[in-house]
Amino acid sequence: MSANEVISYEGIEQLSLDAFVRPSYLNYAMYVIKDRALPFIGDGFKPVQRRIVYAMSELGLRATAKHKKSARTVGDVLGKFHPHGDSACYEAMVLMAQDFSYRYPLIDGQGNWGSNASPKEFAAMRYTEARLSAYADVFLTELSMGTADWVPNFDGTLSEPRMLPARLPNVILNGATGIAVGMATDIPPHNLNEIVDACVSLIDAPRSSIEDICQYIQGPDFPTAAEIITPREEIIKNYRTGQGMIRMRATYEIENGDIIITSLPYQVSSARVIEQVACQMREKKLSMVSDIRDLSDQDDPTRLMIMPRSNRVDKEALISHLFATTDLEKSHKINMTVIGLNRKPQTLGLLEILKQWLKYRRQTIVRRLEFRLNKINERLHILAGLLVAYLNLDEVIRIIRESDEPKPVLMKKFDLTDTQTEAILQIRLRQLAKLEEIKIKNEKHELEKEKEWIEKTLESNQRLKTLMKKELREDAQKYGDDRKTLIVERKEAQAIREVELTPVEPVTVVLSSGGWVRAAKGHEIDPTNLNYKAGDEFLSAARGKTIYPAIFIDTRGRSYSLPSHNLPTARGQGEPLTGKLTPSNGARFLAVLMGPPDRRVLLASDAGYGFVTEISNLVTKNTKGKAMLSVGGDSEPLPPIYVNDYETDYLVAITTEGHMLVIPLKVLPELPKGKGNKIIQIPPARLRKREEYVKLMALIPEGAAIKIHAGRQSVRFTAGNISAFVGERGRRGKKLPRGFRKADRIEIIDEFD
Repeated sequence: MSANEVISYEGIEQLSLDAFVRPSYLNYAMYVIKDRALPFIGDGFKPVQRRIVYAMSELGLRATAKHKKSARTVGDVLGKFHPHGDSACYEAMVLMAQDFSYRYPLIDGQGNWGSNASPKEFAAMRYTEARLSAYADVFLTELSMGTADWVPNFDGTLSEPRMLPARLPNVILNGATGIAVGMATDIPPHNLNEIVDACVSLIDAPRSSIEDICQYIQGPDFPTAAEIITPREEIIKNYRTGQGMIRMRATYEIENGDIIITSLPYQVSSARVIEQVACQMREKKLSMVSDIRDLSDQDDPTRLMIMPRSNRVDKEALISHLFATTDLEKSHKINMTVIGLNRKPQTLGLLEILKQWLKYRRQTIVRRLEFRLNKINERLHILAGLLVAYLNLDEVIRIIRESDEPKPVLMKKFDLTDTQTEAILQIRLRQLAKLEEIKIKNEKHELEKEKEWIEKTLESNQRLKTLMKKELREDAQKYGDDRKTLIVERKEAQAIREVELTPVEPVTVVLSSGGWVRAAKGHEIDPTNLNYKAGDEFLSAARGKTIYPAIFIDTRGRSYSLPSHNLPTARGQGEPLTGKLTPSNGARFLAVLMGPPDRRVLLASDAGYGFVTEISNLVTKNTKGKAMLSVGGDSEPLPPIYVNDYETDYLVAITTEGHMLVIPLKVLPELPKGKGNKIIQIPPARLRKREEYVKLMALIPEGAAIKIHAGRQSVRFTAGNISAFVGERGRRGKKLPRGFRKADRIEIIDEFD
């Protein structure tokens, strides 16, 4: 069955889901794209914005009128032109009134219309009052001059303009944001004076490049000021393609040792910044800040005070950290998608947007002039008839007095048209004075001069260009202002490393056999005396500082790391490591270690292989760990051992069968990861069956001795009698004396004790 095939069962038509949904969804998508979410390049409006401006003008709410309740406007918009939700309509109206949302607001409001700190916290429409701003006249002054196409409203009872005759390129001045189906738009606002200068230049030189235009347009100009730190080359690239990113940064001052934020990036609220800074303070990631306060008021819409903990705090480093970690620095997306003059959605570069708008503006001016020319011709036609009447006034009066139907008689007698004759018959007696004849002649003269000027303008491309430039400059003089957003070069913001933000304190990290971890302040604590869960016990502990990460090794030779200052306190029983880390299947945590990044440790397996590495090689942000020590079969890593001196330390290894070998540590390689080199020989068959493997391993510092424990017995080896066990790496070693071949602990002691 084809997708569009219609089948009938007992008089009921059936249609496949694909055939029904596809056209329905496409129709909906096109409606959202063209009639809701994307602005038209001509007036820069979405339908709801256009209807709000038009409805307010119909209510007489121009810039010189008194304010009226917003509910009145919303009611007219919904009832006459825009049959959608009142909250959505009112929110669109609010945005048009917020001077921190629109670069050139279209509505002048009274009451609570929100603030930069809380743009969504505006009063209900029954409380606020509004009228159009002076800038809205840009769209309305030519509306009655034949410049707009009129279409029926949603119920066919009224007419509304399809587009408004904008005198300025509002689509790029106020910008636009919107999400349609399958596409979106993010057009940043710009400075009116810069855009007008670029348009005038483009009128004179239509073949200008984007680089030529950017001599006038520095970049976007946002209503919240702040700074643009995007390089100029990247800004030009964004303008060329119509897509990209603009990086914005807040501005600040140093006042009495405090950092004062004076402006924020576009669409960033001060409440959001305060929340982000406070969150870092709660998590002890911003110990150099004592407080943050919002001192914003009507005179200073943005004034955030960040108070350093002391005068010794590097304020430049602190504000750089805040730029990198909060919305004090933020990227604003550029995606200049509009409904073009061909009524199709398209993504355009800045140059093409200005060219299309200038084409729209030229069409509007031509329509206005042609409309005016028609009106002039109609009026001149009537004036010509009136002058005929004044020249033959006695005869006209006689015909009117004596004829039952004077109209056809007058038309025939003086060769007049129906319109001229009707105008003559409408003359009042008081208008028969000589003065009225003079007024008509003067009016006719002025209209003929205006007609001549219009005809010359319409016939001359240069005159049209001159008129366009003149009107653009007049509007720039009336509505233009200075740039708010500065474009500057700044260094890239650098976040202060977490290590530098963390207080340096001694800490002991304790790991239990069950994989529970906790951290105790100081190094005096005895981890074996801590309270453990039932069935759990002490396994490993590491002493270090809070600036060092806690590193964990599992039975598959993988390393994991966590910030030690974020571990749970030792007052409780800790938390399971599996809640923070994800060890491989069947693996269990074996040991914990800490230390400076350049400190060496020995990593070895009970198969008799090992190598030396630095602690920095074990650190990883991956919760699944990092492969460090390669172990095969049933072999497992031995607990890591800190290296005192790589050149002078000796390594002692003891197997489960009592074979002991002592070798210089320096014969083992330094590796970032791997299996390492063979330390002691174990017959492969015995190792494979786990009949013999390395049980103990220790490092002997220069001048030290060892004591080997086997149950309650112990034997001491000094530098003199241990030499019998010293051999080459990878050898079998020598057996320990009887009674000590099941050794369970190696103790390092001073030789002179």
